[in-house]
Amino acid sequence: MRAQAKCFPITRCVRGWCIAVALLAAPVASLAQTDEIQVYDANIAEKGRFNLMIHNNFTPVGLKEPAFPGAVESNHALVGVAEWAYGVTDWFEQGLYLPLYSFSHNDGATYNGFKLRWLFVKPHADEHNFFYGVNFEFSINQKQWDPRHYTSEVRPIIGWHLRPVDIIINPIMDTSYTGGFKSLEFVPAVRVAYNFSPKWAGAIEEYADYGPLRQIYSAHDQSHQVWAVVNHDSKYVNIETGIGFGLTSSSDRVTLKLMLSRDLN
Repeated sequence: MRAQAKCFPITRCVRGWCIAVALLAAPVASLAQTDEIQVYDANIAEKGRFNLMIHNNFTPVGLKEPAFPGAVESNHALVGVAEWAYGVTDWFEQGLYLPLYSFSHNDGATYNGFKLRWLFVKPHADEHNFFYGVNFEFSINQKQWDPRHYTSEVRPIIGWHLRPVDIIINPIMDTSYTGGFKSLEFVPAVRVAYNFSPKWAGAIEEYADYGPLRQIYSAHDQSHQVWAVVNHDSKYVNIETGIGFGLTSSSDRVTLKLMLSRDLN
């Protein structure tokens, strides 16, 4: 084990102030890390049914600098979460993300926290040309995942089934509860899909982080990833898989995702 230098109180104080200033001065987007890469389409579990979805994302070519001191480094990291859902009514689904986990070069295997989710939608969205909904999430984070212990997401869902094309927009807002409206970050996601059959679809997705609403980042500091995605539904498991390419220096260069889901009852 490498020995650590001794540090007098004044040195610790200065170091603490430096870290605090660095966190405040850095772009807010750099604090965010992603366990779930998905565009919500307003479909929910049927009333009385439990559903499990496993999200796994691997970044073979990612950012090599941690998002903040002690953060999970995205380069060569596997990040995932088990998403448990229960259909309460035909317009409301309750969800739990547990555990959030990662395997990274710098931290090894880590438990990163959990999230609670409340999803409200237009009933039977698949049957309508126009559909909508809103998702609320409350996260409790471990220190290596986010320096803010409590964060939340508000995800509106707006979409059109144009048969065979789907267009879905999630104008997501994230917040850390610090500074009220000033803490809102704009992190939208968009999906345009072509349904080859009831069981197969291909899509182009885009995920972005524009930063806080009060001061949108310059294009250089924004995060943008474009994805090629394939969906397949079967009797036993539903699969979504894809590859994403970063468009800016603040984005991971290449990321892979695999999502597996099925009803449990």
